[in-house]
This record gives sequence, structure tokens and C-alpha cells, in this order.
Amino acid sequence: MRIAKMANAYEAIGEIRKGQDIYILTFGQFSLVDALVSILDQTGPAHVVISTWTAADAHLEHSAELVESADMLSLKMILDRSFETRQPQYVYHMKKLFGTECIRYIKSHAKFMLIRNAQYNIVVRTSMNLNENPRLENIEISESKEFADFFQAIVDDIFANEDLNHQGKEKPPDLASIQETFPFQEIEAQQIERHSLNEPQTSHTIKKS
Repeated sequence: MRIAKMANAYEAIGEIRKGQDIYILTFGQFSLVDALVSILDQTGPAHVVISTWTAADAHLEHSAELVESADMLSLKMILDRSFETRQPQYVYHMKKLFGTECIRYIKSHAKFMLIRNAQYNIVVRTSMNLNENPRLENIEISESKEFADFFQAIVDDIFANEDLNHQGKEKPPDLASIQETFPFQEIEAQQIERHSLNEPQTSHTIKKS
């Protein structure tokens, strides 16, 4: 767990180790793209998935540069359905840079990234969007194949079943191929008598004046 008040993405994230979980609270001094670049510098070329609610042109250009320099082996983007209405110029820009096949629209506010190759399986969960936002933010970075597989199944289902143009769909994605699970272990305890809950327990005596 770390608090980064002034540190850049490289300093705040540090070395990514196998099986490690990192939680960082920032003051918004670096963006999600900065974090992505820092991670890719450690993993080497990787397949990337970005789920975001909004983005800015400068960050899309930066993403395009990463693809062209082979830091990203592939790129998929998941966007909220309102994105095209709110920021049509960004959508046009994205399609121009990456093509329509790499984009899916769903009703979503989830912000996460997947960065995977033969050596690393990284999941990033964050409050950050794909833009500059100088305010309190958090980012969690986990290196875990099991966790990455869980997110990959969600991404694959969205790309397989969601319409490219999202016309007439306002419901959340069905994720039909992914089973709903609650893998919690049930535990038992002795029943607490009702009357005992009303009896105050004190460690001292209050003197009456």
C-alpha cells in the first residue's frame, strides 16, 4: 500500500513482481496511460485491454504511438454507451486510429486494464479514466494469471456478443457465457442470546455525586 503525492508513474508503481498486489493512492499527477507505459516498460510487448468511461485525444494519440512502436501487441477498448454521444470527436478519432473491430460499447462505468504476454498477467483496477484528471485517484495492480483469466473471460464475452454500433441496447451486458458464482465458505457460530445484546459491558464504575 502506497501514497504517492508527487511521484510519477514509474516511481509510484515501482517493480512489478510475480503474485504481487499493489495499491496506490495518488493526487492525480499521472494518468492511466502513464501507468500503462510504465507497466509495458517492465513487461515488454503485451496484449492490452482498456475499459474506460472517457478519454482525451492526446491520450489516444499516445496509445497509437505505443501500438506503432510494438509495445502493444494488440489493443481492445471497452467504452460506455454514452461515450459516442458525449464525445463524438473522440470516437471518430479512436476508430480512425484503431479500427471499429477493437471497440465495444456497453453500459459501463468500470475502469480497468489487462496487460498480458507469455511472462506477465497483469490486472489494473482504477478510478482513473483515460485522461488527465488532477484529483485524488486510486490504482491497484495485480500480477495473477487466475485473476487475469477472470477478466479475460468478461472481455471475450463482451467482444463476442455486443453489437459494434450498440443500437437499441441500454441494458448492461448479458455475459451469458460466464456463470454467476459466489465462492464464499460458509461458517457456523453459536447463537448469541438476544438478552445478552442488551446488557452493557463496562470496565469501570461511574461514581454518583
